Amino acid sequence: MKKNKITIHDISKHLGIDSSTVSRALNDSERVSKKTKTLILNTASEMGYQRNVLASNLRKRVTNTIGVVVPRISRHFFSSVIQGVEETAYQAGYNVLICQSLEQLEREKKIIDTLVANRVDGVLISISMETMDYNHMQGLKNGGIPLVFFDRHCNIPETNNVLIDDFKGGFDATQHLISKGCKNIVHFSGPQELEIYKNRFKGYKEALNKNNIPYRKEYVISSRLMENDGFENAKKLLDSNLEFDSIFSANDVAAIAAIKYLTDKGVKIPDDVAIVGFSNEPISTVINPALTTINQPGFEMGKKATDLLLKHIKNENGLLNSQTIIMDSNLIERQSSKK
Repeated sequence: MKKNKITIHDISKHLGIDSSTVSRALNDSERVSKKTKTLILNTASEMGYQRNVLASNLRKRVTNTIGVVVPRISRHFFSSVIQGVEETAYQAGYNVLICQSLEQLEREKKIIDTLVANRVDGVLISISMETMDYNHMQGLKNGGIPLVFFDRHCNIPETNNVLIDDFKGGFDATQHLISKGCKNIVHFSGPQELEIYKNRFKGYKEALNKNNIPYRKEYVISSRLMENDGFENAKKLLDSNLEFDSIFSANDVAAIAAIKYLTDKGVKIPDDVAIVGFSNEPISTVINPALTTINQPGFEMGKKATDLLLKHIKNENGLLNSQTIIMDSNLIERQSSKK
C-alpha cells in the first residue's frame, strides 16, 4: 500500500503549531525564532517530509533546470561536454536534463517541445545532422527561454554559440598531411548543410590553395561519417582506382573505419596512405596505428556554454547582446600520419 506524502499540515497537526509558521520555518524565514525553527526542521526530518521544489520554483517562475540536447551521448566528445555542463550547473545550483536526438530532426523537435513544456530556464543544444531548418527553436524564443548552441550550430542571426574553430582544424589537418609530402589528399566530409562540416571543408580547401595543390571534387566524399560510412568511403576509393596518398576525415569514427578497411586490404598506414581524423575520441589512441587527430576541448566547451547560458538566464532585463565564443583546437600527431 502506497504511503501518503507528509505535508506541512501533518507537521502542523503533530506539533500543534500553525501551518503558516511551519511553512515559514521550512523556508528559513527570519520571522520564526531559532528554537521553533529547529523544532520544526527536526520534526519534518523525522516524519520524512520532502519539499516540493518544483512547485516552489514554478511559483517563482523558475525551475533551476537547464536542458541539454546532444546528437549522441555515446560519443566521447559529447559526454565530455556534458561533464563540463553538469559541473558548472551544479556549482550554480542548477539541475540538468540530458536528451539525445540520435541525429533525428523529428526527435529533436519533440525534445524541444518537452523542454518548453517543462519550463526549463534555458537550453544548450548541438543540432542533429538532419536539422536543416530551425523553426522548432522558435518555441524557445517565444517563451523567452535563453538558447546556446555548442559545437554544431545554426547559422541564424542573434544566437549564442560556443564553437570550435573548425576552419582552422580543417586547415591544420590538411597542412599536416602536406607537410608529410602528401599531395593527393582525400577529404571525408560530413553533410555540407551543417556549419561545422562546411567550415572543416573550407579549411581543407584553403590548405590546398595555400600550397598550390589543385582542388579536385572527386577527392571529396560526403556522408554522415558513421562507422559504416568510413568502410564504404574507403571501399569506394579502392574501387575507383583514384590515386591518393592520404585522407583527412572530418571525424574520427569514419577515419578509424577507413584504417580498418584499408589495412584489411593490404594498404599500409601511413606508408601508403596517411590518415588524420577530427575530435580525438579515446579509441583513436588504441587503434593500430594510433590516429593523428584534431583535439576538441569538450569539457571546457561545456563549461563555457553553461556559463554563457546562465549569464543570459540571470539577465532579467534582456539587455545582453548575443555572443559567439570560438575555442581553439590543436593537432595531436600519432602513427597514422608519421611518414
